[in-house]
Amino acid sequence: MVVKNGWLSLAAVLIAFAAWWAVTAAGWINPLFVPSPQAVWKAFVEICRDGYKGSPLMTHIGASLLRLGIAFAIALATAIPLGLISGHFAKARAIVDPFIEFYRPLPPLAYYTLLVLWLGIGNSSKIALLALAAFAPLYIAVVAGVVRVPQDRINGARSLGAKRLDIFTHIIFPSCLPDIFTGIRTSLGVTYTTLVAAEMVAAVSGMGWMVLDASKFLRSDVIFVGIILMGLIAVLIDGSIRLLERSRVPWNGKE
Repeated sequence: MVVKNGWLSLAAVLIAFAAWWAVTAAGWINPLFVPSPQAVWKAFVEICRDGYKGSPLMTHIGASLLRLGIAFAIALATAIPLGLISGHFAKARAIVDPFIEFYRPLPPLAYYTLLVLWLGIGNSSKIALLALAAFAPLYIAVVAGVVRVPQDRINGARSLGAKRLDIFTHIIFPSCLPDIFTGIRTSLGVTYTTLVAAEMVAAVSGMGWMVLDASKFLRSDVIFVGIILMGLIAVLIDGSIRLLERSRVPWNGKE
């Protein structure tokens, strides 16, 4: 269905781009607020050629993706096992849930100051902030997936002599894969949006820092370049996760 309607998505993007070009070409909006596509393209070419504030564009992209990748790896290594355990054991869930529900609604900047005090202004505090942002939605999705596993399926495995580890490995985990992938996509989106907050304090590289620094000098063309790049990279990452989900969970949506 997505492939069949792909032309609609392409048409929508082209119409939005044409409207952007027409509005700026007619001078209806101050270029300070919405630069023209030509100005944005010119800024992109300049940044690709000369870099931004002494660093190549790929350095800024690489710095952001490195922070994002390390933080998300930490979240995957902790949220999925803990979610499986909490979903299966009600007592474990009762212990962990209060802490998750307490910090989950907090704005990232509310506890970022504490992380800076504890871990310093380097990458450690930024990675910790991103890991915390990624942990909660992924943990909640995994717990929800475990709770939805039919008890008859677990009982059937036990009746055939399956041990507890076998049940986790061959019954619970595969049954939760659709929810885990949904949690990964949601978690990655939340983490990506927190990236700008993570690069606000004492950073000199990264896409989020580039956008924030450009805003100080009213460089809306550079701001648009950074936003468009972040959006395109996010689309590529999400598309990669979708492809992985289709290969690992081919039965999802076909029941």
